[in-house]
Amino acid sequence: MDSDRLAQLELLFRSGSIYDRKLALDELSQAPSDEVVPFLQGLTISTDFLCRRFAVMGLGNHRTEQSFQVLISLLEQEKDDNVISEIANTLFEFGDRSIPFLQNLFERNQNWLTRQTILAILMDSDRPDILLNTINLALLDPTPTVKETAILALGSLLKSPYESDALDLLTELASAEFWRDRWRAATTLSLSSNLRAKPLLAKLQKDENHYVVAAALEAGLPK
Repeated sequence: MDSDRLAQLELLFRSGSIYDRKLALDELSQAPSDEVVPFLQGLTISTDFLCRRFAVMGLGNHRTEQSFQVLISLLEQEKDDNVISEIANTLFEFGDRSIPFLQNLFERNQNWLTRQTILAILMDSDRPDILLNTINLALLDPTPTVKETAILALGSLLKSPYESDALDLLTELASAEFWRDRWRAATTLSLSSNLRAKPLLAKLQKDENHYVVAAALEAGLPK
């Protein structure tokens, strides 16, 4: 790709519409990685968070060692949580090697969007051990949506070697004081065929909150 075209694409990245930036991404995805990755790396220091976010997305189209290292370095540099969440999503495209970095990011980043993004990513991973550890941290999160996402993420462990650990946590949550914890626990328990889930759901079907009751009753409906 010649320098004039790269200059045109850089202008689109820095000031174009969302549509124009997507077109630029598509074009760069077809160009040689050794040209594109340094170009995108240069855009990751833009003052425009959208420019940085699209640059991160573009790095995901060139899964080379160089682009992976750029993303890892961005985890230490980036301050905008929307961009950090995009970095997390893009890193996962590199496979299991990204998991330790995502786990570390979850532990040190308290932003709700970043944490929910990482929980969703780990639910699609083949590391139920790390998912369980992350869920345990997320259950202590003061942001209700993060905690609820963690409770729902327990559903991914119900057919894993950590089923018993998940059911232990759900047993506690089924008696939680806050109704939304019981509600999400009922939703997750409805996915289980384990005998331990039945008495918990039976109890939740008699809960004082109608949302909890509805979620618990859902388990008894034909699938």
